[in-house]
Amino acid sequence: MDLSVLIPALNEGDNLKLLLPELRTTLEKLGVAFEILVIDGGSTDDTRVISESAGARFLRPSRDGYGNALSEGFAAARSEYVLTMDADYSHEPSFIGTLWEAKASADMIVASRYVDGGSADMSGLRGALSRILNRLYRTVLDLPYRDLSSGFRLYCKSSLREVSPVGEGFDFLPELLVLLYTQGFRIKELPFHYRRRKEGRSHAKLLRFGWTYLRTLHRMRRLRASVQSADYDGRAFDSLIPFQRYWQRRRYRIVMSYLEPDGRILDVGCGSSRIIQGLTKGVGLDIQLNKLRYLRRRVPMLVAGSLTHLPFREGAFRQMVCSEVIEHVPRDQVRLSEFHRVLVPGGTLVLGTPDYSSWVWNAIEWIYGFCCPRGYANEHINHYTEKGLRRELEANGFIIDDLKKICRSEMVFRATKTSV
Repeated sequence: MDLSVLIPALNEGDNLKLLLPELRTTLEKLGVAFEILVIDGGSTDDTRVISESAGARFLRPSRDGYGNALSEGFAAARSEYVLTMDADYSHEPSFIGTLWEAKASADMIVASRYVDGGSADMSGLRGALSRILNRLYRTVLDLPYRDLSSGFRLYCKSSLREVSPVGEGFDFLPELLVLLYTQGFRIKELPFHYRRRKEGRSHAKLLRFGWTYLRTLHRMRRLRASVQSADYDGRAFDSLIPFQRYWQRRRYRIVMSYLEPDGRILDVGCGSSRIIQGLTKGVGLDIQLNKLRYLRRRVPMLVAGSLTHLPFREGAFRQMVCSEVIEHVPRDQVRLSEFHRVLVPGGTLVLGTPDYSSWVWNAIEWIYGFCCPRGYANEHINHYTEKGLRRELEANGFIIDDLKKICRSEMVFRATKTSV
């Protein structure tokens, strides 16, 4: 099975009479092995008879709601690719070929009304509300997409296994897009013309629709502001908060000044930072797969792994960076001996972490934790001091060449591996 087509429906029998035969013809012309699932929300018309007579599987979900229908449809789909579309004939079946051709370019392809070349035939109030909500989501969540509420999409099913949306209504659509994006999956929009429904009336209640979207926006804002978001580190570099932006850029300049950026460099715990993205021959290592997924479009050499046991041979690198990582890892799992092992004799280690002997840092951390409770501050389980880290570096075969600090708070050491 190549493709599963999911069609949520509620009293759409008249539209399905037209849609399903055309959809089947379109899919047969594509030459794919397919299945069609009509997911019924409790229709009182002949939706079931029409669906089954057209060769579609009929599914009655256990709970009402558009989001619940899609969730159960995803679970029932038997194909690696899953396409969702409306039952009201507003989604042109012939456009499926365009989505299918683009399947290798992203994990989710969106038929978008609001990118250049896209358009929509909608009533004034519904069209205005749709544009306002999409613009609000795009702005508040700092997303590069324009149509988060389009229901005409093609998914790679493996990506859907990594997320668990909870929206029960139409807010399921932007929530799912945001969850996939924060997990580092690729999303692409293709221009599409959305046409008016063929028969009947829309089942979306505008006031309820708007309220659920705003409620979900609040939840997604908390997620986007957290360190769990795949692009958190990269976004901080361009933060709208001047102090955060300054800190990130100051760190970047210090680290880069300690390196030969054109050489082969290992970045341990690279996250989605601008440091790994600024290295010509950088090798990024991180234990968080969503960060690596995000970076794969920007950094050619990425490795999933832990700093406790670096998956490289002895003397594999001349330069190595580990910035803002060791404070997040239990002390018994931070092995500077591993850093020493993978460097060549005379190799350079750049190591950065907060200085907990500094009253300035402790004050900043308290303020940051109060203002951004989902940020990094509450994840610092390993509290280093300048004297203590100096001793650990020297005990593990490093000579400290230099130390710079950011606001008398964050330490960035440059050290050299001894020949022994």
